[in-house]
Amino acid sequence: MNWQQLWLGFLLPMTVSGRALGPAEKEAAVDYLLQYGYLQKPLEGPDDFRSEDITEALRAFQEASELPVSGQLDDATRTRMRQPRCGLEDPFNQKTLKYLLLGRWRKKHLTFRILNLPSTLPLHSARAALLQAFKYWSSVAPLTFQEVQAGRADIRLSFHGRRSPNCSNAFDGPGRVLAHADIPELGSVHFDEDELWTEGTYWGVNLRIIAAHELGHALGLGHSRYTQALMAPVYAGYRPYFKLHPDDVAGIQALYGKKSPEIKDEEEEKTELPTVSPVPTEPSPMPDPCSGELDAVMLGPRGKTYAFKGDYVWTMTDSGLGPLFRVSALWEGLPGNLDAAVYSPRTQWIHFFKGDKVWRYINFKMSPGFPKKLNRVEPNLDAALYWPLNQKVFLFKGSGYWQWDELARTDFSRYPKPIKGLFTGVPDQPSAAMSWRDDHVYFFKGKEYWRLNQQLRVEKGYPRNIAHNWMHCRPAAPDTTPSDSTSNCAFDCLEDNGGGRCQSSV
Repeated sequence: MNWQQLWLGFLLPMTVSGRALGPAEKEAAVDYLLQYGYLQKPLEGPDDFRSEDITEALRAFQEASELPVSGQLDDATRTRMRQPRCGLEDPFNQKTLKYLLLGRWRKKHLTFRILNLPSTLPLHSARAALLQAFKYWSSVAPLTFQEVQAGRADIRLSFHGRRSPNCSNAFDGPGRVLAHADIPELGSVHFDEDELWTEGTYWGVNLRIIAAHELGHALGLGHSRYTQALMAPVYAGYRPYFKLHPDDVAGIQALYGKKSPEIKDEEEEKTELPTVSPVPTEPSPMPDPCSGELDAVMLGPRGKTYAFKGDYVWTMTDSGLGPLFRVSALWEGLPGNLDAAVYSPRTQWIHFFKGDKVWRYINFKMSPGFPKKLNRVEPNLDAALYWPLNQKVFLFKGSGYWQWDELARTDFSRYPKPIKGLFTGVPDQPSAAMSWRDDHVYFFKGKEYWRLNQQLRVEKGYPRNIAHNWMHCRPAAPDTTPSDSTSNCAFDCLEDNGGGRCQSSV
């Protein structure tokens, strides 16, 4: 583009966190603002923008994303721009946070047809997810949806890859744009076939929630500026007890009216949607997250926190625990009873350790050539973590540790070194360790965990109870751990977050 060389170098801030931004990063940010409606190319004259145009576009994007409004291309803004999202523009009304209406159907009984389904889900699970997506809207508005198996339908749902002869809007591979839809009365709803579509789990992309979002567009709703609304442009991840946001409900009812209490969904009365069981019914001891020692803990891709025990894995969230899955159901070919697990944001690699072997995955796909044998590090590790300050992986066993650079040949002849020489106050033989999203390092052992400050020293008031503060378990008796005076959520928030909202009692 002929305008980039003229202004790109000085309209956007030159550094982010002390690092100079390259032309490609600046160009990507401007392309994003153009693609999603925050910048508009002039109809006449040269294709360039004033500095205030760029700043105002960034401010609008930051405000809509509930980020600090600075007009600067900072780290938080760039991270938000990289998150998976819907392919439609964000033509927000800058004067109101209300829902946006893009059109409406002239009838309230609509037919739909599912042209194909994703390969990453069983057929019955994928169909159930799509049918549930329709029910979110029919439960709050006087709309009825009837599936047809052939011929023309009002709404048509399909999955395709980067390019399709039936779609002029190409997808971009895994991540970024997940799906897009036409507004009334066109009716096309397209999903990116390259995504890992899932249901009932925090990994991958939840088909039910994304389908409900795209159906909102197909029914006439634009994007919402409430980040927790279904119609927010950026995918907020799987929510097991998901329901429509008041802004979603107000928007659909502004188009089609409210659903009368006496009107019931006949389809819902006749049949129940098939349920998706996240754990196969194979004979195997299922662990109790509220008791016992963890095998490994990992802050994984997209900020999900995974806990491993035996053959099972589950996610830990601010509101509770996710469903238990067999380890091999998520990471095919990976055994249970792991020694350690670590995810590196630097390389996007997940490494799992067990015995004298290491497995490498990118998301949920094993890298070619793995598992491999550990040759330069002792087998039967205790724990592993990624330290963002030096972008290295630390491996722990007994009272020693190894520091590993994934992208360079590491001289392990000087290791292991004493754990206590670097991490002050932590126990030997930890069962798990990780750097968490609050920028603290955590060690786990038995029923307790330790939190370290920026100087890698254990903070006052630790160890604390894993079951209470990480698993959100209710103690059967008053907590008698050394941290019982600081074990309640309210106190943790006052101590750790300066009186802020209690996101997680850790």
